[in-house]
Amino acid sequence: MNGPRAAVTPLGFDLDVACPPDHAFAVWSTRISDWWPLDHTVTGEPGLTVTFEPRVGGRLFERTAAGSEIDWGEVIEWEPPRRLGYLWHLNADRTDATEVRITFIEGAAGTTRVHIEHRGWERLGATAATRRDANLRGWAGLLPHFLAACSANTT
Repeated sequence: MNGPRAAVTPLGFDLDVACPPDHAFAVWSTRISDWWPLDHTVTGEPGLTVTFEPRVGGRLFERTAAGSEIDWGEVIEWEPPRRLGYLWHLNADRTDATEVRITFIEGAAGTTRVHIEHRGWERLGATAATRRDANLRGWAGLLPHFLAACSANTT
């Protein structure tokens, strides 16, 4: 019999980017292949693309140059340019998906505050802390690429 699972603190990040919310949202959702590093993918193959299908229920997936597709998640919130949410199961079974919620908040003078919350670790049971720590390292390696992409081209 399974007992209650202990709560695991979500990962949270706040970034200020020098572009408006619609651009930051587009960089994350429709231009993700431009900045997502190969070492944060399943295959690591040059020429792959990362795609968000732009709707609730859409897939988040990697497609290799040869056409193989690997699911990473499912879109659970799609409200351009303000909110994006998805189930995240890169290199894991879909039943072990966690949730990523991103909010794009308009700031002063064409800037955006990007708030990211990655939660749902408790559903992983005994592996929750290990998976959370691995994802913390993953975010640390990923977010500088997003920041650079936001400021590289705001058109």
